[in-house]
Amino acid sequence: MSADMLFWVQQKRWLLISLAVGISLYFLVPSPQSLSEDGYHILIIILMTLILILKEPIPLPAIALQLIFWQVIIGGSTPNEVGGYFMNDAVFFIMGSLMLAVAIVSQGLDKRLALGIIRFTGNKTWSIVAGFTAISAILSSFVGPHMVTAMMLPVALTLIRFTGKKGKSNTGLIAALLFSIAYGATTGSIGTPSGGGRNVIMMNYWAEFGSGTLSYIEWMKMVYPMVLIEIPFTIFIILKTFPPELQNLDTAVRRLSVEVAHAGKMSAKEIFSLVLFGGVLYGWIVLSEDYGLGSIALIGIFLFMAFGLVSWKDLSKGVNWGVILLFGATISIGVQMKNTGGAAWLAEGSVNLLQSLIPNIDALRAIVSVALSGVLSNLLSSSATVAVVGPVVLNLGGDPILLGLASVISSAFGYFTAVAAPACTIIYSSGLVKAPDFLRAGWKMAIMSIISLALVALVWWPLFR
Repeated sequence: MSADMLFWVQQKRWLLISLAVGISLYFLVPSPQSLSEDGYHILIIILMTLILILKEPIPLPAIALQLIFWQVIIGGSTPNEVGGYFMNDAVFFIMGSLMLAVAIVSQGLDKRLALGIIRFTGNKTWSIVAGFTAISAILSSFVGPHMVTAMMLPVALTLIRFTGKKGKSNTGLIAALLFSIAYGATTGSIGTPSGGGRNVIMMNYWAEFGSGTLSYIEWMKMVYPMVLIEIPFTIFIILKTFPPELQNLDTAVRRLSVEVAHAGKMSAKEIFSLVLFGGVLYGWIVLSEDYGLGSIALIGIFLFMAFGLVSWKDLSKGVNWGVILLFGATISIGVQMKNTGGAAWLAEGSVNLLQSLIPNIDALRAIVSVALSGVLSNLLSSSATVAVVGPVVLNLGGDPILLGLASVISSAFGYFTAVAAPACTIIYSSGLVKAPDFLRAGWKMAIMSIISLALVALVWWPLFR
C-alpha cells in the first residue's frame, strides 16, 4: 500500500469504521422483531451519522449528504419523500436567519452597537459582562444565537483589542467577555420560536405528528420566565469562573468612542437596515402563524437585496450553506424515524430500561426527555439533537407539548464542548478560549439550567396546561 493510501486511511479511519459498523449491522445482524426492517435501517443510518459527527472525518456538509442518499438506498424512502421532508419552513427560516445576520453585519453596525451597550452598562468590567450576557440573551431569544453571536463577537474583540498591551495576558477578561456572549445567547435562544432552529424543528414535529400547536406568544409565556431566571445566574457563574484582571475598561472605551466618532452619524442605509430588521421581527411575532417564520425571513432578505443593502456576493460568501444542508438532512431523518416506527421503538426501549428504577411514569418521561436531549446536545448540535430526539420524545406518551418543550430547552444545555452550540463554536473559532474553558464553566451552567427547568416545569407550566 502506498504512503498516500496509508495516509488517507489514517485520516479517514472513522469514515471507514462508520461504514464497517453500518455494513455489519445491515448484513449480519437481523432487525429486532418489534421493529420494522425500514425502521432498523434508519437507526443504522443514524448510528453511522453519530460516529461521523463526533469524529468529523469528513466535512459536515458531506455528512448531511450521506444522510440523504442512505435514506433512499437502504431506508425504504423514495427520492421525492426525502426531498419533501428536506425543504420545509424550518429550513427556510434557518437559511433566512443566516442571511439576515450577514446583511446586518455588512452594514458595519457592530461598533455602534458596542458603544451603545457600553453607554448603557458603564465602563466597569463586571457591568459590561452583565450587559453582554443580558443583551445577548434577549436578542438571541428573537433572532437566534447565530446572528447575535456573529454580531457581538466583533464588539467583544474590539474591546479586547483596545485593552492595549496588557490584553495578551488578560485571559480572565477575554474569557469573561466571550463566554458572556456565548452563554447569554445560548440561554436566551429558548425564549421564543424564532430563537433557534431547534425550536422550529419541534414545532414542525408537533404539526407533523398531530400533537398540537403553540403560538409564538404562547411559547413566550411558557418559556421566557426561564430565560429571565437564568440571566443573573449566568453572569455570576461567568465572573466567578473567569475573574477579569481589569476592573474597568476605560482605555478600550475611549478608543472605541474615537472610532465611532470618526465614522460620523448613522447613514440612511444603516437606519433603513434597522427599520427592515424591526419589520422582520414584527412579522415573526404577529404573522408567523399565517405565513411561517421561514417565509417572513425570506421576505426580509429579499427586501435587503432589493434596496441594495446587501449583495448576493456577500450572502453567498457569508452564509454557512453546510449548516443549512445539515438542518434539512437531520429533519428528514427525524421524520423517517417516526414514519418507520424507529422513534417509537427507541422511546419504548428507554422507558422499559428505566421503569424499574423510576416508578412514576410522568417523572420517567421527563427524565428520559431531558437526559436524552441534554447528553446528545453536548455531542451533536442542538438542532441536530432535537431533530433526532424529537420523534423519540413525542412517542413517550403524556403531554407532547410539555415533553417537547422540556426536550428543546434541555437541548440548549450544550455548555461543555465547543461544538455543542453554534454560539460556543463561534467564540471558540476566535482562538482566544480553549476547549477546557467550556468544561470549567459548563458543568456549573448545566446544574443551574436543570434546576431552573425543574422550577419552571413544576411551578409555572401547570398554570397553562
